[in-house]
Amino acid sequence: MDTEQRERRVQRAMALAERWQNRANSLLSREEKGLQEQMRRLLTRPRDKIVLALLIDQSFRSHDPARVANQLGSILNEYGTPDFFSRFEKILLQMFMDVARHIPRLTVPQFIEKMRESSIRAIIPGEPEAFLAYLKKRKKQGVRINVNHLGEAVLGEKEALRRLDNYVADLKNPEIEYISVKISTLYSQIHPLAFEHTVGILIERLTRLYKAAAQNYFVREDGAAIPKFVNLDMEGYGDLEITCEAFMRTLDRSELKACFAGIALQAYLPDSYHIQKRLTAWARQRVENGGSPIKVRIVKGANLEMEKIESALFDWPLAPYDNKRDVDANFKRMIHFGMTPENIRAVHLGIASHNLFELAYAEELAREKHLTDQVGFEMLEGMADHVRRALSQEDRSLILYAPVATKDQFINAIAYLIRRLDENTADENFLRYAPFLTVDAEAWQMLGRRFLDSCRHMNHVGQAPHRVQDRNRESVSKPMGTFYEGEFRNEPNTDWSLPANRNWAERIRADWQKSASSDPVDIPLVIAGQTIYANRKTITCLDSSRFKDKIRVAGFRLADETDIGRAVVAAKRDPDGWRKLGMEMRHKILSRVAGRIRQMRADLIGAAAANTGKIFTEADVEVSEAVDFAEYYPFSMGAFSDMRHVSSRGKGVGVVISPWNFPIAIPSGGILSALAAGNTVIFKPASGAVLVAWLLCRAFWDAGVSKNTLQFCPCTGYRRRGTSGLSFGC
Repeated sequence: MDTEQRERRVQRAMALAERWQNRANSLLSREEKGLQEQMRRLLTRPRDKIVLALLIDQSFRSHDPARVANQLGSILNEYGTPDFFSRFEKILLQMFMDVARHIPRLTVPQFIEKMRESSIRAIIPGEPEAFLAYLKKRKKQGVRINVNHLGEAVLGEKEALRRLDNYVADLKNPEIEYISVKISTLYSQIHPLAFEHTVGILIERLTRLYKAAAQNYFVREDGAAIPKFVNLDMEGYGDLEITCEAFMRTLDRSELKACFAGIALQAYLPDSYHIQKRLTAWARQRVENGGSPIKVRIVKGANLEMEKIESALFDWPLAPYDNKRDVDANFKRMIHFGMTPENIRAVHLGIASHNLFELAYAEELAREKHLTDQVGFEMLEGMADHVRRALSQEDRSLILYAPVATKDQFINAIAYLIRRLDENTADENFLRYAPFLTVDAEAWQMLGRRFLDSCRHMNHVGQAPHRVQDRNRESVSKPMGTFYEGEFRNEPNTDWSLPANRNWAERIRADWQKSASSDPVDIPLVIAGQTIYANRKTITCLDSSRFKDKIRVAGFRLADETDIGRAVVAAKRDPDGWRKLGMEMRHKILSRVAGRIRQMRADLIGAAAANTGKIFTEADVEVSEAVDFAEYYPFSMGAFSDMRHVSSRGKGVGVVISPWNFPIAIPSGGILSALAAGNTVIFKPASGAVLVAWLLCRAFWDAGVSKNTLQFCPCTGYRRRGTSGLSFGC
C-alpha cells in the first residue's frame, strides 16, 4: 500500500474520532458530568489517588470493624479529606472522623457499603437479583455483555472446581450470552515447567465449558438464538504459551469442531504478534477442514505493573514494550494483520479500546476492506458510557466487558479497582484526558499527534520478544561480574515460561534421574589438601525424590576425629597463603567461583533434586543466590579495604555447617563470606545434602580456591533420640 493511501486513511480516522467525540459530549448526562468533575479533581491532585487507594485497601483488609475504623481514621488524619470527594461525601467523612468511628460496628459496614455503591459503575453487583436486573437492562438497550467474575489465581483445586461449576451455571443462565475466563481460575497448580501436565488439565476443563456453551443458547432482543460464547482472557507473560496451547488443543477435539470461541491477545507484548500469526495459521486450517472460525480480542494490555514487578524480582527483561508508541503501533499492526480477507474468514476480531482514534482507525480499515461484519468493538463497563452510547447510535457492534463481584467476593474487586484507577490516570492513557475532553482542547490535539506518530511507526516497531533467555546457549566464559564491571547486579533466575529452558530442564531430569544400574557418585573427604577414599566409613545417598525405589545416587566418606584434627591444623596454618592474598586477588578468584557456579547450574539443580528432593524451581533460585554471594561479598569487602584509616582482616578459620533444606544457597553464603573476609574454611555439610555440597566444593576448587583453603569434611553430627539425651548419628 502506498503512503498516500495510508495517510488518507489516517486522516479519515482522525475526522471520525472527532465526530464521535462531539456526539459523545452531546450525550453526557448530568450525573456523568458530576462524575467527570470528580475525576478531573482527582487527576489534578495525585495525592488524592494515593488516599483513595489506601481507603479502599484498608476498608477490606480486616473483618474487625474497630481495626478498620482505626486505620481509616489514621489515613484521614495523615492525608486529610480527598478534594475529589463531593461536598456530601466530605460531610460524611467528617462525621465519621468526629463521631462515627467511635461506634465502628454500626458505622464501618455503612462506610464500606457506600464505597461499594460508589464502584457500582465499574463493578457489577453479583447478587442474583441485582445481577439479573443489570443484564435485562443492558439487553433491552441492545448492549451485549461479556461477564467476567473477578478473582483470579485460585489457591486450591476445590476452589478451581467451584469456579468451573459457576462458569457452567453462567452458560446455562438464559440472560448471559458471553463470559470471559482466565486459566488461573480453572486450575490452581499452573506452572510452565509442568507445561504438558498443565495443558492437559486445562483441556479437560475447557472442554466442559465449550460443550456447555454449545448446548445453551442466548436469545437476543430481536429473537435470534445463538450459542453461548466463551472467551479466554490473557494474564501474565508466563501464562501466554500455556493459554494459547490449551485453547488450540481443546478446540482441535472432534466434538468441538463447530465451537465458536475466543482468546485475548495483548499488544503491549511483542510476542503477541507472533502468537496471532500462529493462531491465524491454525484457525485457517481449522476452517478449511470444516471447522468454525475463532475470535481474537486485541487489547493494549492489562498487567503492566505485575510484569514490572516480576521483571525486577527475577532480574528478567521487561516482557512488554517500554513505551506507549510501540504498544500503539503494535496494536495497529495486529489489526492490519487480522483484517486481510484470508485471515478474517478464520479469525474474527474484537478491537478493545477506549481510545477513539484507535477505534476510528479500525473502523476505517474495516470499511475500506468491507469487513465490518467480522470486526467488533469492545469497551469496559462503567468507563465513558457516553462514548459507548455515541458508537451504539451508529449501529456499531459493541460488547461491554463487565466485571462482577458479590459482597462476599468484593475483596477480589479491590485489585481490579486499583489497577483501573492506576491505568486510567496514567499520563499516556486516553481516559486520563476524558473528563470534559473537547476536540478543540490541547489534550485532544496532543492525543491526535500521538496517534499519528504511532501510525507512522507501525512498520518499524520491534517484533523480537524481550524475554529470550536460553540456558542451553549461555556462554559464561567471558569475564563478567563485580570484579570486571565494578558494579553488582543480581543473577537472573531461570525463566521457565520459555520453551528452550523447559527443554533444558528435561535434559537435567534425564541426566540426574538415575536407575538402579547407574554408578553412584563416589565422594571422598578433602582434608589438608589430600583426597581421601580409603579406610573410612561410607554412607549411601538415596534419591530422595524416589525414596521407595532405593536408587543410589552417591556414597560419601565420614571423617573421623583424626581427620577433623588434621583439618583444623591445616586451616589454622593456611599453607597456601589465602589470608596473605590481597583483597583484589581474592575478589578475582571468587569472581571465577561465580562463573563456575553459573556453568554448573544444571548439575547443581539436578543434584539437589536427586539428593534432597528439592524441586527444580526452588533449586534454581538457590543457584542464583549462590552466584550473588560470590559476586557481592568480595565486592563489599573491597569497599571496606578502600576505607582510609580502617584496616580489616579475617578472624582465622570459618566452620560452615549447613542444613539439608537449602543445600546450595546457605553453604555458599557461609563459605563465600568467610573466604571473602580472608578466612580459611572447613565445610561440614548436612548428611542429607552431601552430594550437592561435593559439587559446590568442586566449583570452588576448579576456580582456584585451594583444597587447603576450603576443606570438605562430612562427619557425624548430633541427633536427638527420644528424650534420653543426645547420641551420634549421620
